[in-house]
Amino acid sequence: MKKGDFIVIGITAAVFVLSIGLLLSFSKQGRRVIIKQDNEIVYNQSVKLDNTVDIGTNCVIIKNGEVFVNSASCKNQICVNTGKISKKGESIVCLPNKVIVEIK
Repeated sequence: MKKGDFIVIGITAAVFVLSIGLLLSFSKQGRRVIIKQDNEIVYNQSVKLDNTVDIGTNCVIIKNGEVFVNSASCKNQICVNTGKISKKGESIVCLPNKVIVEIK
């Protein structure tokens, strides 16, 4: 490979990284938190409203525009380890407890 090839590869990689960064930074902030259990809506409120939602099997915390599962009765704890969500389209799923937390 020639020196020019490395320059083209470097520029292409830089454009790719910058475009991913811009895409993530311009993702729309969500407006509503919807919590479903057994495919029924049990909570539907603004993401800006701080609240603790205990649905028996899972405890969901909504604070400062972010949502996370604080505790769950399932063995694997994947929903707890998912972390915080805040952008439109993001979700947390607890398959054993049939719970879906999503940002709309």
